[in-house]
Amino acid sequence: MAPTEESASTMPAPPPPPHFVIVPLVAQGHTIPMVDLARHLAERGERASLVTTPVNGARLRGVAEQAVRTNLSLEIVELPLPTDTDNGLPPGIENVDQVTDNGHFIPLFNAVQKLAGPLEAYLRALSLRPSCIISDWSNPWTAGVARRLGIPRLFFHGPSCFYSLCDLNAIDHGLREQTAATDDDQERFVVPGMPVHVEVTKATAPGFFNSPGWEALWTECVEAMRTADGAVVNTFADLEGQFVSCYEAAFGKPVWTLGPLCLSNRDVDAMASRGDTSSGGVQLQSVVAAWLDTKDTDTVVFVSFGSLARKLPKQLFEVGHGLEDSGRPFLWVVKEAEVAAAPEVQEWLGALEARTAGRGLVVRGWAPQLAILSHRAVGGFVTHCGWNSLLESVAQGVPVVTCPHFSDQFLNERLVVDVLGVGAPVGVTAPVMVFDDENVAVARGDIVRAVSALMGEGEEADERRRKAKEYGEKAHVAMAKGGSSYENLTQLIESFRQCGGRKG
Repeated sequence: MAPTEESASTMPAPPPPPHFVIVPLVAQGHTIPMVDLARHLAERGERASLVTTPVNGARLRGVAEQAVRTNLSLEIVELPLPTDTDNGLPPGIENVDQVTDNGHFIPLFNAVQKLAGPLEAYLRALSLRPSCIISDWSNPWTAGVARRLGIPRLFFHGPSCFYSLCDLNAIDHGLREQTAATDDDQERFVVPGMPVHVEVTKATAPGFFNSPGWEALWTECVEAMRTADGAVVNTFADLEGQFVSCYEAAFGKPVWTLGPLCLSNRDVDAMASRGDTSSGGVQLQSVVAAWLDTKDTDTVVFVSFGSLARKLPKQLFEVGHGLEDSGRPFLWVVKEAEVAAAPEVQEWLGALEARTAGRGLVVRGWAPQLAILSHRAVGGFVTHCGWNSLLESVAQGVPVVTCPHFSDQFLNERLVVDVLGVGAPVGVTAPVMVFDDENVAVARGDIVRAVSALMGEGEEADERRRKAKEYGEKAHVAMAKGGSSYENLTQLIESFRQCGGRKG
């Protein structure tokens, strides 16, 4: 029986949609997937508020404008970064990619921790308490805020689940202490509790914030991880199923695999501007796409080493000469800071472009990575093994040359080379600092050998390409309606539908 007008007027209003407050670390590699997550939640009809600082908010204006155009309940919340003139952080630095001295990283993280007060004030001012806070693993200061306000909290871990399991096992089984006790950077250790055999050295062992001076932050991060209500990981079941199961068992809390989140960018403009800090993303994409359109399918090597690590001229020269000597078409992204740091780099790059005209394209600054990887001409990717980059490449079915720099990147390399079989290693054995040291980690011959292995003929190269295409297809299935990641997001939303809603 249909309700009468009178009964309908007395029926309770439907509850508001779940409200997720998302707090990324102030680093591009951490922010990008969490922006994708916020957009993904909003596209499913939920409310998402992404909390960051004004400098980082300015980079996300395109995201906010697109949300308005498409009527998505997605907002960017800007909280001023508390400043302290005595903390050693130069004014204006609000993102790790703005840091120009390794000594400024700790002051930046110390400043970010002071966002706890402004975040709590923002949450208390809301008319209804949010359903859930999803904060980066490296933002432990959100734990106290969530506890005081009685809001459930999940942590978002940026690396692969393979890495996260290695890291958790290293903590739980004393591997961290073992590697710290040795003076030999190349002494080998077996990571305990893994479903596959994994060996690391002191130099490549799992763990963020391993360097002196970071001990207090590391302790806070681990404590915040253990007190969280669960974890969100940017991966999918058909890629890392065995490691997800082991990680959830070891962690003892729910683990939602929701990726590859980059595949939530189905819009051309969104792909072009993803991670861009200017308004020229779409225009640059058209230039790059026009060049790629002239190349045969699966023939171009794309080269990019992420947003952080900056190479000194002699390392750039080795990479460039290696690409030139490989004889393959290449698209190489060089950071503006790398070009500006030394006048000889600009001149050398010009000469390289002249010698490889038609075969090589050098992009200075930012490039539309996701759009490039999705182009039919790109057949291989030389990468630093950041998980965003690896997952974007896997999602597009593109095999990789692995050239890890630091942190989780060495174990991400082990996953794609040894477990998934979609990578060819350059052969890096030791990390380099964010600002490249004087040691040349990769020689031009290493680049030639690895690129030739990736792009060449033969059973091994063919099998690598076949596996990459297969994982790419599975990635799209996972994100489509009915796929594992799609259904996991549905379950996550339903888990927090009844949370929140109390008065702020």
